[in-house]
Formats: sequence, C-alpha cells, structure tokens
Amino acid sequence: MKTKISALALSLTLLLVSCDQEYLNPSAASQTQVVNDVLGLITLANGLQFRYSVTRLSPNYTVPTTSGILTRELTVLNAGNTDEENLRLGGNNVIGSNGVISNLWNQCHLIRATADQILSNLSIVTDQGIKGGLQAHATIYKALALGNLAMFWESAPITTQINAPFVSRLEILREAIRILEAASAELAKAALPATFTSRIVSGIDYANTLNVLIARYALMAGEYDKAISAANLVSTATTVRALMNHDDASQNAMFFVAFSNRNVTEPPDALFSLPAALQTPADDRRISFFFNSAGGTGTVNRARASFFTANSSAVPIYRPGEVFLIRAEANVRKSSPNLTAAVTDLNAVLQKTAAQDALGIGATLPAYSGPVAAADLLTEIYRQRCIELYLSGMRLEDSRRFGRPASERGRTFLPYPFSERDNNSLTPADPAS
Repeated sequence: MKTKISALALSLTLLLVSCDQEYLNPSAASQTQVVNDVLGLITLANGLQFRYSVTRLSPNYTVPTTSGILTRELTVLNAGNTDEENLRLGGNNVIGSNGVISNLWNQCHLIRATADQILSNLSIVTDQGIKGGLQAHATIYKALALGNLAMFWESAPITTQINAPFVSRLEILREAIRILEAASAELAKAALPATFTSRIVSGIDYANTLNVLIARYALMAGEYDKAISAANLVSTATTVRALMNHDDASQNAMFFVAFSNRNVTEPPDALFSLPAALQTPADDRRISFFFNSAGGTGTVNRARASFFTANSSAVPIYRPGEVFLIRAEANVRKSSPNLTAAVTDLNAVLQKTAAQDALGIGATLPAYSGPVAAADLLTEIYRQRCIELYLSGMRLEDSRRFGRPASERGRTFLPYPFSERDNNSLTPADPAS
C-alpha cells in the first residue's frame, strides 16, 4: 500500500489516497505546508477524529457494525443493505468486495498513515507541551486503527509503501503498545498549554486513554502483567472521560446511519444477544441503559445504547468498566493467578451504580457468588464484557479469546478486501472462516 496525503484547507477533512495514485484537490494545502507548520499538524490531528468518527465509512460505524452483526449483537432489518446482510449470513458470504469491511480496512490504514505524518514531523514542534499533546492525540488514533486491524484480521501491513509486508496480529498489537508507551512518556514531560488545548478537538483525557489502550492491547496480546500495570494507572473517577464529540455538522455515524431509523440494523433482543446460560438478571440496570423499551416496533429502533441516541451523541473511546474487566481477566490468566483480585474487580462492575460510573453505566447487582475458580471466573468476565462493552466492537475479539463456540459468530477472522489484494501482491490467502 502506498499512500500520499494532502490536508484540505478546511479544518477537519483530509484527502488521502492509497496504492499508487494521487488525486489532488486544488483547494488543498500542500503536504509540505501542513507538516512543516505546528498549526498544520494540529489540523491533521483534528482530522483524525473526523475520519475515525463521522460517516458510514468511519470506524465508529464499521467497527460496531461488523463485530455486532458477526456476533449477533445486531440483526439486519433490510436485506437491501447487501453488505450488512452478507455479514449476517456470515461464512463464505463475506468476501473481499464487502463494503463494510473494505471501509473498515481502508479507513484504518488512512488513519494510521495520517497519524504517521504527524508523528514523523514532531521535530518541528519546539514547545514540549504541544509536542506531547500532538504525539498523544495522533498515537491514540493510530493505536485504535492498529487495534481494529488486529481484532478483525489475522495480519495486516503497518507501513505505507508499495507492496507493504503483512505482519501478524500479535506484532500489530505490540506495535500499538510500543507507540502508546512512547506517547505516555512524552506526555508526562510537560503540561498541555492553552495554545494546544484551545485548538485541538476536545473531549479526550490523554493520560488515562493512553494507559487504557496499553492495558487493552496488552491483554489481547497475552501480556497480562503489563495489562495490569497499565490498568492500575487509570483513574476511574467520574470526572475522567475520553469522548469523541459530535454535532449536527459532524454527526454520530452509528445513530445517523442505523439507529435513527429501522432500516439498517438493530439489536435482535434486549438480552445482549447472549445464550440462556449467560443472560443477566432482569433487574440489571444496564438493560435500560442500552435498550429502548419502546423499540423494536413501528419506526422505533430497539437500540438505545446512550452513545447512539442522537446526531450529537458523544462516543467514548473506552468505558470505565473495561478497566476493571481487563484487570480481572489478566489476574486470572497470568502465570501466577490472583483470583481474589479478579473477584474484587468483577464486583466493582457488578455492584457499581450509574452515579459511580463516568458514563452512567451502572449494573447495581449483587456481588459475584460463583466458584472462585479460573474457568468460572472467565465465564463471568466474558458475560460482563458482553454487557458492559455492548456495541463497542470488541465482542468478536472476545469471542475468540474466550474460546466461545464458533456457532456464536458468523466468522472468526475477515477476508482481505479486494482493494488491498488488487494492489498488494503480498496479500495473504483469506482465512477459511
């Protein structure tokens, strides 16, 4: 993959192309002008969030949609939405021409390439606070893009070049961890100045977000002690959030495309699409948080999910409960398990009220009372991840990692998009399922 980048004069949109073509916008600033100017780098950084979060092309639509349909969190309401319908059918119905997975692949690579443009030109920034902020912002979006690739594909390129080599998903995760740790160290060197915070899109607590993502990807990579250490650095205070904010000009993609109507997708039930053995009690407060009790009939979509209720709904980069569940799982899986600590973190999720959660996600359930054994705890952790992280896009990854039956997902890994295969001779064979 070969990508050349231009930044539009407008503050949030980017023009990027892949393979060996370059389409120039006559109103765009040149690449040299953008990357040799601090304000230009900030403009590119703002554009990362726009590309990640807005329109049907964006990961904020394709990630929860792909994972949601494949793991039955979502069903397709109109078979005329062919790409979504083929994801619902699963298996060999999902091919490289599928628009949803092609958009997911392409946009993640464009986000990664744009972030690299910022990160490789930080030497022009003389103010340490601005440098640390830019590195943190670009790294968060690059890491999210890399993490998405690792969650859905067995391998992917992580460089921008003709016939870019593919690396394993474990290497992708380790690269995400590496850049997140580097950004965290740089951010700690100086406070963010007003000259940065007044210009960058607001909503993200950088220090906490970097550590959550380190913990998330370390868990997926099997680096359990690292995951615990990073999670221990995260504040779960109710004032700490990491949000991608929206308005009527930069609309919440999942609401705008799917949940503002009953024509694309919606949850098939109000039970988190869990098998009977894993269903949560009816008094779990998260049911009313995530589902519309009046939905599933007429024109009212069953999804409520509080992050997708309006064009202006903010989407969190992480949910506070994830921190507890990362630590609980890592403590069960590490070489010297700490099952008591795992139970403590499980209870923090089960017993928290909406007022104790920065995003208002509260279960208000009794403490865990099952066997304190690894297998039982992992089952409960999986259940709580399915509920607490509903429609976050992580259930396909979780389903594989917890060894759930293949029948609970439409595919285990995705085929490679034709947009990559047609332009990169190193593209591997597609996985069987």
